[in-house]
Amino acid sequence: MIFSWRQRRANRRGGARKNEISEGNNCDLELTIPTHFRCPISLDLMKDPVTLSTGITYDRESIEQWIEAGNQTCPVTNQILKSFDQIPNHSIRKMIQDWCVEKKSYGVERIPTPRIPITPCEVSNICSKIVAATERNDAKKCQELVEKIKNLARESERNKKCIVENGVGFVLASSFEFFAAESSEKHEEFLRAILSTLTWMFPLGIEGQSKLGSTTSLRCIAWFLNGEDLSVRQHAIIVLKELLSNSLDDQYRSIVVDGLIGIEGVAENLFKILKVPIGPISTKSSLMVIYHMLQHERSEKLASRLVELGLVSLVLEMLVDGEKSTSEKALGVLESICNWEEGREKASKNALTMPLLVKKILRVSEMANEFAVSILWKLCKEIEDETAVIEALEVGAFQKLLVVLQVGCGGKTKEKITELLKLMNLYRNRLDCFDSSTGFKYVQRPY
Repeated sequence: MIFSWRQRRANRRGGARKNEISEGNNCDLELTIPTHFRCPISLDLMKDPVTLSTGITYDRESIEQWIEAGNQTCPVTNQILKSFDQIPNHSIRKMIQDWCVEKKSYGVERIPTPRIPITPCEVSNICSKIVAATERNDAKKCQELVEKIKNLARESERNKKCIVENGVGFVLASSFEFFAAESSEKHEEFLRAILSTLTWMFPLGIEGQSKLGSTTSLRCIAWFLNGEDLSVRQHAIIVLKELLSNSLDDQYRSIVVDGLIGIEGVAENLFKILKVPIGPISTKSSLMVIYHMLQHERSEKLASRLVELGLVSLVLEMLVDGEKSTSEKALGVLESICNWEEGREKASKNALTMPLLVKKILRVSEMANEFAVSILWKLCKEIEDETAVIEALEVGAFQKLLVVLQVGCGGKTKEKITELLKLMNLYRNRLDCFDSSTGFKYVQRPY
């Protein structure tokens, strides 16, 4: 197998090198890697060689992917694996490292000695210690263990996966609820450490969600949303988003939302994250949290407060230059806020509404199309004012809706488009806004 490295010290060796390398005009080197140093799966230089029960050595990452894909045989021998144990091959690894050092002058970097991956047993042991420390009310010891978890997760994705799959999320959620109930201010540093770790722990399972979704935990998370530390606010909004998005059913999500709605200042804090953005992740997370909260049957007061704060104008501004993912979420929030009369009135009075809705149709995603059509329908059908219909026609909504019908959409969206087209058709002949030469340029011909 031939691999190329750029020659760093082209003239430091004599003619003996010619037997090993060939040098081109661009000073690139072609260096042969010994066959037994290469993984039989990836054919790359092994970084963490491990041996299976069949005696064949592979790179750990490659063989793990092979096994996780559902394969139960050795890729080389095709024998059924009686055991999936992967034994580190220290001899091969040491030989590879020595070879890398020997070829250093050719630009080959020495592979680092890999750390031994964490095992489920070790994860369970850490969980037991956290539970015991929580029962003793020993926040300091708990924080040390949480930091250990974070350090292990940084070492490799394999470690992170092992941690997530072995119940750490539930244990941390339980500890978070316990110390939050005692005092958020007193245990602020420890609670912050848990919050930052929980951002990548989802899904937590039924028990973990119940702990993190309790009134005590939600009040603590909301308290962090109002803090000055931007990173903590980001972690808090991400955890809320994951908690709502990963809910096992609508009933549980409704319980969490009900708890959030009852916390004073939540609407203001969510709006603040959108108004003074921390980053794209925080913005998207905040939009998702607001969207889920607006789906709740008791969200009328929340919607009224968000409209009062200026959510409609802010969301429309985000749609002007927002990338696809942000635009989709922003349209979802706007569609939800238009369920209430206050929201529809604010949207209809904003000069950006119709042009942006029509512009976003067919440019973002299928779901964004559904949101945009639904908003148009609510503004044109539920507000007894022909101004909205005329404005939609003037910016080309009729043509865009025809294209959506041809491209295909869901049943409910199709019904709304049909109603909108009938309504717009009543005004179309009175307006000089329909150019048949350009209106159908995106419609595919049937032949």
